[in-house]
Amino acid sequence: MRHFAQLTLPIETSVRIPQIDISRYVNEIVETIPDSEFDKFRHHRGATSYHPKMMLKITLYAYTQSVFSGRRIEKLLHDSIRMMWLAQNQTPSYKTINRIRVNPNTDALIESLFIQFHSQCLKQNLIDGTKVEANANRYTFVWKKSIQNHESKLNENSKTLYRDLVEEKIIPEIKEDGDSDLTIEEIDLIGSHLDKEIEGLNHSIENEDSTQIRKQTRKKGTKIKKFKNKFDDYSERKNKYEEQKSILKDRNSFSKTDHDATFMRMKEDHMKNGQLKPGYNLQIATNSQFVLSYDLFQNPTDTRTLIPFLTMIQNTFGYLPEYIVADA
Repeated sequence: MRHFAQLTLPIETSVRIPQIDISRYVNEIVETIPDSEFDKFRHHRGATSYHPKMMLKITLYAYTQSVFSGRRIEKLLHDSIRMMWLAQNQTPSYKTINRIRVNPNTDALIESLFIQFHSQCLKQNLIDGTKVEANANRYTFVWKKSIQNHESKLNENSKTLYRDLVEEKIIPEIKEDGDSDLTIEEIDLIGSHLDKEIEGLNHSIENEDSTQIRKQTRKKGTKIKKFKNKFDDYSERKNKYEEQKSILKDRNSFSKTDHDATFMRMKEDHMKNGQLKPGYNLQIATNSQFVLSYDLFQNPTDTRTLIPFLTMIQNTFGYLPEYIVADA
């Protein structure tokens, strides 16, 4: 029977970790990053900070164990032998862990790490795509065709009203080509002319003694104010449509709560009705189940993502694999 009060000698944690272990691989891959890459994390004021190389090791290993919370990573530093070894028995707090994760220099570090990992694994690429649903409300869609239809009606209505105002000599003519659509600047200019007209009518009412003339002038002012409100609405909507078109670019839709997400059909269609949901087209290049490269695309079909994806791989790593397999 073992006596728990008896003296025991501590065993080096690395001895208890198998030679073939993910924690050892994380340690090796991080050690391949040149020390110069970590210089941006160093500071020369206050207490000595934890080495970013160690912080990167414990963060990456935690991710391999599906642990993403800063508090849970901190807990692993006290409970996991592998984490103790990677941290060399240091115990940074969850706040410190979170700070290095949101540090803008960490992105460049991860990219450097990914290139190192890629160079070790790349022999043959297998490319597949899958759609990932965005964290956006599925009922907040904006459709390109809807924008075009509404903008077309706005352009026609604003042109018609502009011609009427010119014919009634309420505003001066501001454009030679009366058939072309009004620009945002021209719509705002018409609004300015209407403001001046309203201001002039108000001044006339104040200086007019005749009740009948004041009544007629006030009636005319009310009519022009309605025109002014319409052009204010045209200006606001025209600006909104221009902003939406700049978000859309060459897409057919986007989500109001996630402008980068495009509405597309997902593989998981529980209702079997082809419902469109906001999402992204994720392209992944793998070898022996290792992810060697990935990229997110906004277009739903894989046929338009292969060439841009391969171009990204070429630009990032400087070469392409000899054999590339992509699904249909």
